[in-house]
Amino acid sequence: MTARDMSRPQDARGRTPRLASTSPARDRDRFGRATEWIARAMGTPAFLIALTLFCALWMLWNSLTPEGWRFDSADLGFTALTLALSLQASYAAPLILLAQNRQDDRDRVQIEQDRQRAERNLADTEYLAREMVSLRLALGDMEERVVTREALREELKALLEELDARAERAGDEPAEESK
Repeated sequence: MTARDMSRPQDARGRTPRLASTSPARDRDRFGRATEWIARAMGTPAFLIALTLFCALWMLWNSLTPEGWRFDSADLGFTALTLALSLQASYAAPLILLAQNRQDDRDRVQIEQDRQRAERNLADTEYLAREMVSLRLALGDMEERVVTREALREELKALLEELDARAERAGDEPAEESK
């Protein structure tokens, strides 16, 4: 980069300023966030109360003030107010639909992530179940091989008696040969 190119701060840092974004995806996302904010705001009691107060003040102003100060005639059914409310409603419906579409997209992504997580959990559970079965089988084999102390004592006593019997026979045999 030359010194001339470094004259702008965003070039020196290697990024563009936040407000100077030319990315269509970023602009769509910003617009989407704005539509969600508007849709959430329109669904609040505060918005409904404010809209009601606005309409009441509009009608009171155009009914009770002197003729020269009025800007919407009550005789014509508050045409300007009707037009303003119709315009607000015509924009509110698409904004609400856009916000719902964005929420549906987020829900789809969340459902997919939940499905993948459930598949991993199922695979892990199946693996652990197989491991438990193999451990149980291994323990069963070991239990079959495990000799209790009492059984071991009996076996050892039997072996000692057999050895003593052999030793006695071995001791008697040479005596018989010398005769």
